[in-house]
Amino acid sequence: MQESATSAAAPHPHPDAAVQDLYTAGITGHRGAFTPQWADAMREDIETAFAEARGREGGAVGRGPNRFYVEIHPEQLRGFVDLVDHPWVRAVSEAVLGPDYRIVELGFDIPLAGAVNQPWHRDFPMPEATRHRRRLTSLAFNLTAVDTRDDMGPFEIAPGTQWDDDARFGHGMFPPREDHPRYATLAERKYPRRGDVSVRSALTIHRGTANRSPDPRPVLVLGVDAPGAGNDARHDMTVTREYWASLPGRVRAHLQCPVVEKLAPIVQKHTIEGLVMGDA
Repeated sequence: MQESATSAAAPHPHPDAAVQDLYTAGITGHRGAFTPQWADAMREDIETAFAEARGREGGAVGRGPNRFYVEIHPEQLRGFVDLVDHPWVRAVSEAVLGPDYRIVELGFDIPLAGAVNQPWHRDFPMPEATRHRRRLTSLAFNLTAVDTRDDMGPFEIAPGTQWDDDARFGHGMFPPREDHPRYATLAERKYPRRGDVSVRSALTIHRGTANRSPDPRPVLVLGVDAPGAGNDARHDMTVTREYWASLPGRVRAHLQCPVVEKLAPIVQKHTIEGLVMGDA
């Protein structure tokens, strides 16, 4: 990417503030971490990958009506190194997950026109380290590819609910329907703009809302784990030997994926039970 598209447009917040936010609200962010032009190039890469994925079986997984998730290889995103080597992304990952954090997921969500409310959920069941030691072992960084409007189905999150632990959760991820009013009361809608980066615990209860606009709302997802968290088993990204050799050493040190001679199309396997139904 060109320098004009990657230079940060705003000072970096201190990572200690992000740690405090993640352990209280369960989400935080960096406004203007990248320029809008960088986000526009990201959107081009997402649109290319989405078109390819929808053209083959297993290329995109449904996350509800008119809503899809696609995992991609790092080489499919021109700005991959810009993102994972961004000072704030690196500092927050290390502060929360430790110096040996691992990059385990790269993908994107796209709610298209007509996407409905998702059920309230977390992205996977609560790990034992969180349940018994109140330690966060994974982070999800999100980058919007568009300036979010209210009619586009903004992301909603219920702050503080990363600690909710209830045996009634379906599949360990879905709060019972009788508890939905509580999450709706807590919910905050997010309106990120191109260039913003947010980071959350994937355990914080959240949902995508109904997209009543004619426009898609693509969002990039970068998943980062503490050592041993185990989320790498849910993902299949790889890099070629040539690409691996081109990466800075401090990126290679954190990239948890196989190195191969040739990339193979990813067959999506990180399904989330229940989201195919939506909440209409």
